[in-house]
Amino acid sequence: MNTQLLGRWGEAAAADHLRKKGYKIVASGYRTRTGEIDLIAENRRTIAFVEVKTRRDDSFADARDSVDYRKRRRIINTAKLYLASHETDKEVRLDIIEVYAPRGTDTVDPVINHFENAFTEDW
Repeated sequence: MNTQLLGRWGEAAAADHLRKKGYKIVASGYRTRTGEIDLIAENRRTIAFVEVKTRRDDSFADARDSVDYRKRRRIINTAKLYLASHETDKEVRLDIIEVYAPRGTDTVDPVINHFENAFTEDW
């Protein structure tokens, strides 16, 4: 299966998950010269910069483990650029959402794990 297709499918599943939790998706696939943020979501109090990792299973490692130090730095720098042009008084959070889809895009009920403040300490 095409990994890009599975990734986009996982991002859509993560966005639906966030909407069900009361978030509004304000951007997806936000790109700058420093990197990309999969989803930017906000509610009344928080703006969350979300990295989505989609896998068929966790037999090798948890999906969130693939967000290494370099990837976290790129996300942080991209989030800072976003905030420079979109001022907010909201709390800023850096999240990771894992989406496990054993049947790929045919998965009816993926397992979704949302880790809030997954690497905010690096901010």
